[in-house]
Amino acid sequence: MSHIEPQAEPSISIDINEIFRRIPHRYPFLLVDRAEDYVPHKSIVGIKCVTFNEPFFQGHFPNNPVMPGVLIVEAIAQSGALLMSKTLDADVTGKTILFMSLDNTRFRHPVRPGDVLRMEVEVVRARSTLFKFRGRALVGDKVAAECEFAAMVVETPE
Repeated sequence: MSHIEPQAEPSISIDINEIFRRIPHRYPFLLVDRAEDYVPHKSIVGIKCVTFNEPFFQGHFPNNPVMPGVLIVEAIAQSGALLMSKTLDADVTGKTILFMSLDNTRFRHPVRPGDVLRMEVEVVRARSTLFKFRGRALVGDKVAAECEFAAMVVETPE
């Protein structure tokens, strides 16, 4: 009798077109190019390919370009919003996912042009339209930033 290895769960990828359908962010504030390893109600990995053409590099800093830490955290949060939107199948035309809190934030490694930023986000707790997450952004095997955050779905004002 031969031993058969269980098949791994297929990685679910999310392309830029689905991101546009799921979250309202647009240039220059959309900080997720694609996502992979989506597991409903559990986790996602957002991907941001950082280029020298990012508008923030003009002033942060002209001779030493470094992605601002708050934008790294925003990229983590957008990955969480994408996870929420896909899990809840939220209608982006009538709802908005908003940050509620940010805790235990640490910046560990600079992010520079040419880096591929991987935002690993996992659900810590979920209740209806309120989610609490733990996230970290990595460049290769180096942690650039880590945080805990909460977000909720609200009606978009008309």
